[in-house]
Amino acid sequence: MTQVLVPLAEGFEELEAVTIIDLLRRASIHVTVAGLNAGPITASRKTVLVPDCTLDEALKYTYEMVVLPGGQPGATNLEKDPRIANLLNDMAGKHAYIAAICAAPKVLAVAGLLKGKNVTCYPGTLNTKQFPDINLKNYSVVVDNKIVTSRGPGTAMDFALQLIELLSGKEKRQQVESGLAR
Repeated sequence: MTQVLVPLAEGFEELEAVTIIDLLRRASIHVTVAGLNAGPITASRKTVLVPDCTLDEALKYTYEMVVLPGGQPGATNLEKDPRIANLLNDMAGKHAYIAAICAAPKVLAVAGLLKGKNVTCYPGTLNTKQFPDINLKNYSVVVDNKIVTSRGPGTAMDFALQLIELLSGKEKRQQVESGLAR
């Protein structure tokens, strides 16, 4: 079974996180939701989620993909955690998928994973002065090899469906999408 890790930090964007987790699970993808710390995590709009485990526990296993929800200060909290940077670089070294939405692509940029890549993000999150080697695109979802980025809460469903297609194929994506009555 395909394994995906979704790390959550205080202040994550709940619409993005829940959409990603829900749609991937509808596609029969095993999603591990890991908190940076033990216990419930409060999202940017005060929704509280209980992760499956801590990040330290989750890091004992291997994954085909890691997906970072955005939101603030959630994305900044992910960026400041050295375990996340280590995880991202490890995933890149294994040629596994790395995905980020909204403000979270900045976490990838700071980790040095976006040089020469086509990416999108929440407007204003990344700029070419700070990251001159990034090719910013104004699309809902951008796939550049094993890096997948998306703009924000309004694109979360398209983002999650793209992740399903990459991991499980177009037929599985269509199956999940048809169940959503889009």
